[in-house]
Amino acid sequence: MDLSIIIPAFNEHESLPELLESISGSVNPLNLAYEIIVIDDGSTDTTLEVLRALKQKYPRLKVLSFRKNYGKSPALSEGFKIAQGKRVITMDADLQDDPAEIPNLLAKLEEGFDMVSGWKKNRHDPLSKVIPSRIFNFVVAKLSGIPIHDFNCGLKAYRREVVKSIQVYGELHRFIPMLVRWQGFRVGEIPVLHHRRRYGITKFGVARFFNGFFDLLTVLFLTRFKSTPLHIFGFLGLISFFIGLGVELYLTWHWFAGYGIGQRPLFFLGILLIIVGVQFIGFGLLAEMISASLAENVNYSIKEKIE
Repeated sequence: MDLSIIIPAFNEHESLPELLESISGSVNPLNLAYEIIVIDDGSTDTTLEVLRALKQKYPRLKVLSFRKNYGKSPALSEGFKIAQGKRVITMDADLQDDPAEIPNLLAKLEEGFDMVSGWKKNRHDPLSKVIPSRIFNFVVAKLSGIPIHDFNCGLKAYRREVVKSIQVYGELHRFIPMLVRWQGFRVGEIPVLHHRRRYGITKFGVARFFNGFFDLLTVLFLTRFKSTPLHIFGFLGLISFFIGLGVELYLTWHWFAGYGIGQRPLFFLGILLIIVGVQFIGFGLLAEMISASLAENVNYSIKEKIE
C-alpha cells in the first residue's frame, strides 16, 4: 500500500460525498495504491449512513465508527493504528482542506522530510478564529523552537514510521509537529489552499483556545522532562527552598539584633517556602523512581539498523 488518507469526521454528512470525489480526482492520476480511512467520531447526524452508501462507489474507502464522540486526537490515533500505507495523509472532512494539495505534500516528503505540515497562509475563517489561532501558533513556535506557522492545520503528510512512533491522545493533535520533532524526525511545512466552510458549523470555541495552552504545558513537560522529572521539580524546589532559607536567615539576623520575629508574616512565609521546596524535590525524586521503573518499556526512535 502506497498511501493512506485519514479523515476524522464528526457530523459532516453533507461534505463527505464531495470530499471523496475530490480526493479521487487528485490521487488517481498519481497511480498509487491507496486507501481512504474515515473515522466517524460518534456523529449524531447521518454521517455513518452516508459513508455506508459511499463505500459502494469507492471500494478503497474504509470506515471506523465510534459509539460516541471522543475527539479528533483519538480519531487520528485509531486511524494511525490501522493505516497500511508507506505514506499517510491526514485532512479534515469539512472541505476546507483541499485534496489538490496531496501531490504537493507528498513531493515535499521526498525532499527528505519525515512529516510535512500544511500552512493555511490565506485563511478563510472569521477573525474570532483567526486571531486566537495566530497567537497560539506564535507562542507554540517560540516555545518549541520549531519554525512553522500553523501547528493545527489538519492537512499533513507523514512517512509510515512517523505515525507508528507517536502517541496522540486528549487534544494533543494540535502539537503533532512537536511530538514528531521530539522523536527525532525532520518536520517541514508548505503553504496550502484553504476554503471557506460550506456546510455545518465550526467546532471551534473559546474554551478550546485556552485548553490549548494547558495542552501545550503537557507537551512541553513530556518532551523535555518526561525522562528526567527531577530537573524541573528539583529546579523549582531549590528556588523555593533557598528563597525561604534566605528569608529565615534575614529574620535570624534581626532576632540577634533584638527584634521579635515570631509574629511576623515573613517568618511564616519563609517556613512555607522551605517546606514547599522540600516537597517539590521529594516529588521530583519520586517521579524519577517511577520513570526509572518504566525505562525498560521505552521504545526509542531508531532511524537505521545495520547488521
